Amino acid sequence: MTTAAVPRARPFPRLGGLHLAAILAAVIALAPLLAVVATALGPGADSLTAQTFARYALTSVALAGSVAVGAGVLGALAAWLVVMHRFPGRDLFAWALVLPLAAPAFATAYGYADLFDVAGPVRTGLRAALGFDAPLEMRSLPGAAIVLSLAFYPYVYLTLRAALVNQSVGALEAARSLGRSANGAFWAVTLPMARPAIAAGMALAVMETLADYGASSFLGVQTLTTGVVRAWSVFGSTAEAARLALPLLGAAAVLLLIERLSRANRSADVGPSRWRPLPTQQLKGPGATAAFAFCLALITLGLLLPAGWLAYRGLSVQPDAARLLHGGLNALGLAVVAALFTTALAASIALGARKSRLIARLTSLGYATPGAVMAIGLLAPAGFLWRGLAGAAGGFGVSIALLLLAYAARLMAAALEPVDAGLERVTPSMIGAARMLGQTESGAAWRVELPMATGALVTAALLVFIDVLKELPATVILRPFGFDTLAVMADYYAKDERLADAAWPSLLIVLVSIPAVIWLTRRVGASRPGAALGASQ
Repeated sequence: MTTAAVPRARPFPRLGGLHLAAILAAVIALAPLLAVVATALGPGADSLTAQTFARYALTSVALAGSVAVGAGVLGALAAWLVVMHRFPGRDLFAWALVLPLAAPAFATAYGYADLFDVAGPVRTGLRAALGFDAPLEMRSLPGAAIVLSLAFYPYVYLTLRAALVNQSVGALEAARSLGRSANGAFWAVTLPMARPAIAAGMALAVMETLADYGASSFLGVQTLTTGVVRAWSVFGSTAEAARLALPLLGAAAVLLLIERLSRANRSADVGPSRWRPLPTQQLKGPGATAAFAFCLALITLGLLLPAGWLAYRGLSVQPDAARLLHGGLNALGLAVVAALFTTALAASIALGARKSRLIARLTSLGYATPGAVMAIGLLAPAGFLWRGLAGAAGGFGVSIALLLLAYAARLMAAALEPVDAGLERVTPSMIGAARMLGQTESGAAWRVELPMATGALVTAALLVFIDVLKELPATVILRPFGFDTLAVMADYYAKDERLADAAWPSLLIVLVSIPAVIWLTRRVGASRPGAALGASQ
């Protein structure tokens, strides 16, 4: 008599150091979001009325929709001109059109609000020249839409420019051989193929719009994000803030899905025609002048005009040098530490979650989530830790740690993109050779993969560095008492209508960010295969 074989239990998969690090990074990214949901569904006083919620929600939708259209049109037109045409100044505009990203949206809002103020130069000039007041009030929903469109159009420009530069020349040549003109081939072939890139860029612009607090609050536009901060700062209700944050979490998930699907639907043509020079059109006469004027106007309106006006206003007051130095050192210290910490977590996910992209997808949700929402999610554990650690020193350390966690949770996905791209240069044979020489999985990552991706790691760190310098709502909510950054200083001055004083910290952020933005823009262009061909177009 034979006995049936008893199936052996499958051993629990052993997790290595890289896998554990990836799981830890994912927990850091998701914990604030789960805490927001738990706080919103839990007990707590709620004075939020349906009318107030509807007002916040409808204003957010109107602002996001307006910015999506405005940034989409401006960014798409700029990318089409720069990639598909040749005109004076084109090579300069190719990277200079990204410069508005160096300026925080709230700084742009300060400049335009002051320019269009009742006694501002724009209204004064129109009254003198035309005899009537300026029809546009910048401290309004249309004014906020204009400001944020000028601040965020580079997202559409960058995504569409990359898609146009990387397009297949064969498709354009086929359209031309069928009798299409250069413009006809663009509308019939290039534009339909580039729609996913435009959608991805618009989704990024909408994400930033919904996350914005400084510009919207200053311009008097009551969005869900400003409502989150107001519920916490004015009414002291974390539960109400969390409930206002729930629709922002839902919007973040939808926008992230749109961005991911748009990326997946981009052309995957890797044939030899992909890197041949694109057939560009030489603009002459009025056409060249119009293209030059449009690109120059975008840079002027997006950065030079508001920053220049703030600089002019700043010269009219004596800056508080000691406070500026203190705030600058605080901002730089936070930005540097957050950049290193976030990049390390992103590298952990890139190395430890190769076979499971679920972790990377989940952590990406943080990038679409406003910083204010991340901060609200961390307030519950913050209260517990603050009570458990008596003394100012302990509370200060907890606040800084929570700030770093909020930054990392929101910006980890932004750092993950370049790190993933850099690690693609490491072939399986390189890793195999390291393992044959006695290296563990972690040792191969430390000695082979990370050194090969050094440039990508620097790029990721700079992306986080720039965003942390400009981050406002999370810093306002979680910072230690008396710990002011440049963004917080600018916000305080602006709330007191001391825009000349607000100019100094705002411009310092711009000055520190501009070199990093230029370096990133040039590196992204130079790191692409066939960059020499693409750059010449």
